[in-house]
Amino acid sequence: MAALDAQAKKVRTVDEAGLAAAKKATTMTSSEWKELQKGVAEKWPQPAYMAEPGRGGHNCYRDETYEEITRWTEKTKIAYRPHAKAPGTKSHVRYEGYSKARTVGEALKLGSWPADWCWDWERGFIKVVGGARREEPLDISKVQDESKLTEVDMAIHRWYKRELAKKHGLSIDDLSVGKGGGESLIMRAHRLVAQRNAKARLDAASREKRPISEEEVCQTMSEWSFARNPNRVNVQPDGQDWVWSDTLGLLRDRLGDIHLTKPTKGYPEVTMVINKYLQDRLPAEAQSFKWTSLNLNCNYAAKLHRDGNNFGPSMIKAFGDFSGGELNYWPEDDRTADKLEGLKEKDKVQLDLKGGLALFNGNCGHSVNDFTGSRYSIVYFTIGAYNNAPQEAKDGLEDLGFKVPAADEDPRALLRAPRGYGRKQAGSQAGKKEELPAMRWWKASDVDASARKSKKMWTPAKGAAASAALSTTPGQQLRKRPAACSAPDTESKRARTS
Repeated sequence: MAALDAQAKKVRTVDEAGLAAAKKATTMTSSEWKELQKGVAEKWPQPAYMAEPGRGGHNCYRDETYEEITRWTEKTKIAYRPHAKAPGTKSHVRYEGYSKARTVGEALKLGSWPADWCWDWERGFIKVVGGARREEPLDISKVQDESKLTEVDMAIHRWYKRELAKKHGLSIDDLSVGKGGGESLIMRAHRLVAQRNAKARLDAASREKRPISEEEVCQTMSEWSFARNPNRVNVQPDGQDWVWSDTLGLLRDRLGDIHLTKPTKGYPEVTMVINKYLQDRLPAEAQSFKWTSLNLNCNYAAKLHRDGNNFGPSMIKAFGDFSGGELNYWPEDDRTADKLEGLKEKDKVQLDLKGGLALFNGNCGHSVNDFTGSRYSIVYFTIGAYNNAPQEAKDGLEDLGFKVPAADEDPRALLRAPRGYGRKQAGSQAGKKEELPAMRWWKASDVDASARKSKKMWTPAKGAAASAALSTTPGQQLRKRPAACSAPDTESKRARTS
């Protein structure tokens, strides 16, 4: 107790010598400084986002601030607010020195650092007035010739890496990103957090003998850092050349190679959380549904399109705090109409993906309504050439919670073939397949209730994550996430989802 009392009474020491030196170096009085401040704040306002509730101060800068500072180069032209800091302090002396800089490169040489730039930026003491500025934050992992990096580039990179590690409870080594890995530093940090928290959610579900909840999936998706995907041209809105979208599980690349994607291997528990969600609540009528891949989408409403060559039907569910975003689906589209524009509005059906789980034929035309809010969607599907995947990749799928179709799997076992539009329907054919529906939809609350009552739940095999992972899950202490599911905070993400 005495030790605790001593700690409570401990006060911050004052650098008397430093203060004395600062006062000696000061060239203006306090009254002179106050006179100089009149009317200046209006001309040098803080960023608008600083008026919103959020963290601020030393080592607690806003995400928007990080997004700004990490785009600067040595040639970024800047201007400092004159005499912004009060005399008689070390900060004043330093500021009076480096505020003479007219570029970021000069500011670094005059003794200021990225942390100073963040502090000054949030208070309106510094602004960008021109010069070179990156469209995206510096990504060292994509720089092949590091000899071309400047002192400013390296100062920002080293500082930002430390900031991310501290902010997210990671080690510096955890944030190492290999060349050609396709991940930026901030993407790696957010994905490691998603992986760490996904592992905790799986452990909790196993310990409590329960399914993964919709809220847990939504939190995992909000923690995940989505890639800008320029390859999904068929879903991109007009005027947009990328969407926030990732694939986990099997993927066939443009060279025809079939493999597990790198994020699948690097963040196995994220994949397991998403797969366990469906494994534990597959409706009775869809117990035979199989899938090899997951398409994760963030905040975009896909334009009318058909999927390429999926095998069998797809299962889809949307998550988040949003309104709108229904799936428009043409169940009888047999592709006899070559152009999607030939599909008629009167023939579509709308499926509520926020309130339910839908089974549909992705090879038929479908689109997503506009929406407001933060919306994520997950599509469970099987790639067309799944049976040509290496056996090692197939084994890895099972460990991660996928249900791999057999070589002779019937793609029409759950949904019948589309009948087409604009011509007479063929007469009813005898047999089970003709009796099947063209789509299925289940109310989310119903499948959730069934999952909670069920005694049959999918549990990851011991060591499955380790065998699948390219990198281990960071072992730092788990940090709490907000209770509400929110949108990713790496950037503002308003785009289009299938």
